[in-house]
Amino acid sequence: MASVHHIVPRIEAQASGPSYSVPRLCEAVAIGGKEVSLHVLDPLPAGRQYLFPVSNYPARALPSLRLGRSPELKKALLEIGRSKDAILHNHSLWMMPNIYPAAARKQGRCKLVSSPRGTMSPWARVRSRWKKMAMWHFGQRAMLEACDLFHATSSGEAEEIREMGFESKPIATIPNGVDLPPLGAGIGEAKAKRRIVFLSRIHPKKGVDVLLRCWKRIADDNQDWELLIYGPENRDGYRAKMKTLAETEEIPRVSFPGAVYDDAKWEALFKADLFVLPTHSENFGVAVAEALSCRTPCIVTKGAPWSGLPSHDCGWWVNNAEAAIEAAMREAVALPPERLEEMGSKGRDWMERSFSWNEIAERMVKCYEWLLHGGRVPDDVEVESLKS
Repeated sequence: MASVHHIVPRIEAQASGPSYSVPRLCEAVAIGGKEVSLHVLDPLPAGRQYLFPVSNYPARALPSLRLGRSPELKKALLEIGRSKDAILHNHSLWMMPNIYPAAARKQGRCKLVSSPRGTMSPWARVRSRWKKMAMWHFGQRAMLEACDLFHATSSGEAEEIREMGFESKPIATIPNGVDLPPLGAGIGEAKAKRRIVFLSRIHPKKGVDVLLRCWKRIADDNQDWELLIYGPENRDGYRAKMKTLAETEEIPRVSFPGAVYDDAKWEALFKADLFVLPTHSENFGVAVAEALSCRTPCIVTKGAPWSGLPSHDCGWWVNNAEAAIEAAMREAVALPPERLEEMGSKGRDWMERSFSWNEIAERMVKCYEWLLHGGRVPDDVEVESLKS
């Protein structure tokens, strides 16, 4: 294989899924001995070191718009696109860096892969709807039509790609990987109460308001439990709104410890007795995989592709409705600690078997090599024309 060049608008937000998953995929591919690079807008995360080249470019803001316009990035991608042995791998949609690869592909030499990473979901498409409609006609549709291969992190996301009108394009369905911390990493002092933990961006799509309402209804019957909501503040102040909701509704034993990263994140997840993500929309849900890797059973709504939770006996996968979430929480907190620990151990085993980054990188590289050289279609790739 020649070279793969990944493009994602930004990677500075540590709590954002692509800020973790895209560099981690690049690193795993590089460790496998392949030539890989990453192209992003400024700024880079402070103090981070990478095992592969990372190029960062200035973004030139338009009046009242944050579209990531960068002539320098476009010029670099055009240069890369002249090589017939190059693959451009775009991640996410709806910003200028996600449109530029179309111009490079039109030169007719490089190959183009695109990973929507949740941006094609019905929930995501109706947010900032007018901006996205404008971007669709301005060049986003042209970039998607120029793709040689789509990459979905779940079967649900693959279906979203088909529903957007790209029935004839091949799709590789390969999940994100997860870094498994050493068992017991970061464990400090003992905790006073059993813990339900939410750990993610505190954003309207994550369902924190639903979680608070469900917890309010079960809290009085479960005095030995508390709810911890970890996550950073968004630009729109949503975390502050959720804190106000908890105070106004007088919801007991709930706290907002803020954002946690690295060892502090692992400690929070290892100390959790139950992890809950009542999300409206996720293409993968890295936080779920991280919780499972810390032996914490999970309750996740069907807005995220975690149907394997009940079949692997490590959690609940429920309808995105308050009654269903509340019922699962009541069932979970009523279980003895030994049963939750057993479920958590099964979740860790599942992560070890199926979600190592080395395995994910090997599967992705097979897709890249197929794009460049043809031959047998990889097992992860669905080609519509091959269906009978």
